[in-house]
Amino acid sequence: MMVENSSKLLVGLLAGSMLCAFAQQAAPPVSAASLAFKVEWVRPANQEDTKVRYMPVQQNIADPNVIMTFYGKAAKQILTTGAPGSKETPYGVWAGTAEGPFAVTFKRKDSYVDMTGLANIRWFTKTSGFHAIRPVIKLANGNLLVGDLTFESMAKLSLNEFSLLNIRWIKLDPERVVTVPSGPAPGNPNTGIWVTNPDLSKIDEIGFVDLIPGSGHGQGGYIQVGGIEVYGKTVAR
Repeated sequence: MMVENSSKLLVGLLAGSMLCAFAQQAAPPVSAASLAFKVEWVRPANQEDTKVRYMPVQQNIADPNVIMTFYGKAAKQILTTGAPGSKETPYGVWAGTAEGPFAVTFKRKDSYVDMTGLANIRWFTKTSGFHAIRPVIKLANGNLLVGDLTFESMAKLSLNEFSLLNIRWIKLDPERVVTVPSGPAPGNPNTGIWVTNPDLSKIDEIGFVDLIPGSGHGQGGYIQVGGIEVYGKTVAR
């Protein structure tokens, strides 16, 4: 009887192991999101004077299929900085001369981006003073949102990688670039500042914001942003 019971137990364990192995083999492999678009800063022919910092224009984006959009009057006061191709001083934008809050966003001409799942963003950032860089997204419904994730107090351009899934969002006024209430959530009138369950599966624009004015030229208060890479699934417009 003991031998029979042991044999049944052994058969059961083998069967369980085989089922477990089959389930593991049948499960689809988890893969990282592919590159949806890239913001690579370049110097166009009409900005050939290397001693001058220029206001960034569409031609500063290497990929013509990536569209840049400015929000707030101060967005037209930021300047290019660095040298294209340099590892020590990479090309990008610097906002010490911005006299108010501003946001800059980017999008693909032909598609939205699904930023759910394993989607993420990589960007080079630097800040001075109490300035902080926050992510900004524009949803397919037209709402502009700013996240509670910050990048700040960095002595040099640093590469950061992050997901949008665990970020809390507040609605942003596109003209004044200030946070505004989105309306009370059902059953909880005290949560009106936070946007509940934003649809991250169809994002129109992705970028950055600085909510306080710059201090001017020199080592005061500013933000600096270099290259940006957005990894996610593209969704046709």
